[in-house]
Amino acid sequence: MKNGTAERPYEVPALRRANDVLEVLANARTPVRASALHEATGLSRSTLYLLLDSLERQFWIEKRGDGYIIGVKLFELGSAFVRDDGFQAAFRAQAAAFVATHNEVVQLATLDGRDVVYIAREDSRRAVRLVSDLGSRLPAHSCALGKALLATLPDEHLLQLLPDRLAAATPRTITRRAALLRELERVRETGLASECEEAAAGLTCFAAYVGETPHGKRLAVSTSVPTGRMDARREKRICIAIARMAQQIGANCAQA
Repeated sequence: MKNGTAERPYEVPALRRANDVLEVLANARTPVRASALHEATGLSRSTLYLLLDSLERQFWIEKRGDGYIIGVKLFELGSAFVRDDGFQAAFRAQAAAFVATHNEVVQLATLDGRDVVYIAREDSRRAVRLVSDLGSRLPAHSCALGKALLATLPDEHLLQLLPDRLAAATPRTITRRAALLRELERVRETGLASECEEAAAGLTCFAAYVGETPHGKRLAVSTSVPTGRMDARREKRICIAIARMAQQIGANCAQA
């Protein structure tokens, strides 16, 4: 403590500014003009133009027309996250078999703070509207993948990690921490997490914990099924398949 307040960790301003720009570009569907970046980040025009020039020279961003997009170099660097632990190949093999049998999408995610981040997906042969683009985030409490991952943490950790009131993604999202803790206890007992329209309307999801990779990434796998395609018999088959797939991916990663 200093002067009665906690010292803030030192931060490199240039890195924070670059991150602000990259986050705006990452969340945009079309090239972002410098004027829009100026408005979104609050950076002075002179600082912004110098930063854009530096990022473009490193190929972190690319100019498209009168705007900017995320560059190929960031994709190359980010791909190291899914390359180094060997789980990508294990997921692909098991997910392809699941899709061939059940014709439903399969997703792999990791836990990052209070969120899950989607890092791999195997699509089914029929279209499903999802909120799980690669690299996208969802609040962990609102989805089956997040429940499967949060259930691996002790309650003491969860009490520090999660607020008492949780944001609602849909009217069916669990919004009380106490209720979520009870749900996570059931996940620990059964080894399977589920949710029905808590993350997105019209979707039922089932997930199971894969394990922790040698580099310390906690992984879980899930499937998302339109509620209209689900009945009790099919639910049982899919739940068994998801649990088995999680075990097999975890075993393969442990041997890598």
